[in-house]
Parts: sequence; C-alpha cells; structure tokens
Amino acid sequence: MDDDFEFSNSPPSFQNMGDLIKDAEPKGLNPGLIVLLVIGGLVMTFLVGNYVLYTYAQKTLPPKKKKPISKKKMKKERLKQGVSAPGE
Repeated sequence: MDDDFEFSNSPPSFQNMGDLIKDAEPKGLNPGLIVLLVIGGLVMTFLVGNYVLYTYAQKTLPPKKKKPISKKKMKKERLKQGVSAPGE
C-alpha cells in the first residue's frame, strides 16, 4: 500500500484557515466601546446641563425671602436688648 496521501495536524477543511486568522484585522468599533461612549456621553450631557441650569438660575431667580418673625419672638428680642415692648 503505497499512498501519496499525507496526514497533517489539522483537518483538511482547516488547513488554509491559519492564513486567514493571521491576516484578520478588526473592522469597525468594539460594541463595548460604543456602549461606553454612548453612556459616557449621556452622563456628561446630564452633568453639563445641570451646571448650566444651576448657573442660569443663580443669575435670574430672586433671592429667597426671609421667614417673617413672629410677634412673640420680636418681644423676646426687644426684652433681651432692654427695650420694652410697646403697650406694656
């Protein structure tokens, strides 16, 4: 039995695949990178938008109104200062 057939380490269907794997280059962007960029962009847009709205509100909104002081507290403050309350 004199056969010219030679056995190789890999099956015949994969003999030429080695060259394809060596020459393979990544085409396009990694899906993980795309997700990271989209989420990062949304977070940055949210933070920058909040900062812009905050600075705009600081410039345009009037200052907070102080709570009115009750008559009872006014009496106490005047007595502490030594001024008698009117009507006493």
